[in-house]
Amino acid sequence: MRAKKSYGQHFLTNEAYAQRIADALQWTDQYTDVLEVGPGQGMLTKYLLEKDFQLKVVEADRDMVAYLQQHYPALGPHIIAEDFLRVPLHHHFEGSFALIGNYPYNISSQILIRTVEYHDRIPEMVGMFQKEVADRVVAGPGSKTYGVISVLVQAYYEASYLFTVKKGNFNPPPKVQSAVIRLARRDEPLVPDGLWRIFRRVVKLSFGMRRKMLRNSLKSQLPPEVLAEELFQLRPERIDVPTFVEIAHRVAAFEQS
Repeated sequence: MRAKKSYGQHFLTNEAYAQRIADALQWTDQYTDVLEVGPGQGMLTKYLLEKDFQLKVVEADRDMVAYLQQHYPALGPHIIAEDFLRVPLHHHFEGSFALIGNYPYNISSQILIRTVEYHDRIPEMVGMFQKEVADRVVAGPGSKTYGVISVLVQAYYEASYLFTVKKGNFNPPPKVQSAVIRLARRDEPLVPDGLWRIFRRVVKLSFGMRRKMLRNSLKSQLPPEVLAEELFQLRPERIDVPTFVEIAHRVAAFEQS
């Protein structure tokens, strides 16, 4: 069965890497359910089925759903034949669950954002991404790859780069290298739930003008006397996550004044 470009499919063919991805879930004492996104032909699924947790899979490609039903009958009713980005996850899980997958590359950033939005339910996430996306997720301040997705994810999770996977381990081979990362939820999020909307806006505005100082990118959010402070003479790639949270608090206070 051929991979479909419209679904961003690149099937992992290396058994050893599939086993390593399955084994990368570490906090299995914190949940009993695991959701695999985009299982395709089940290369990763078969190793996950060997684990003690309850596995569910979400697959948007109807042909792949039929393949899974035929080749992995143990999944039974645990196949969610929907688009992961549109699935009401709280309808399928009563408590916490882990997220794992060889993620479709065409929706990788959206998957990360959805993970953040469900951080109260997802204590751990492991997955394969394009290497450039993986590099951005784990990047720190001062790095050329540090940006919006770095800050938004790291506000809720500690990110670890696990290993690189070369193009030849897929069918069809992607045009880019791939990498596996792990997200482990922080004991306490750096962003209070009520501040998420403003925090996200501040981060996006700041990196939307990456080469500009914050006094320029945030001039619609804060008064001139605040923007004159030394902090706002810096570019966004110099600002760590706690400082972005501090700025978001100041924007919230200004909006309420």
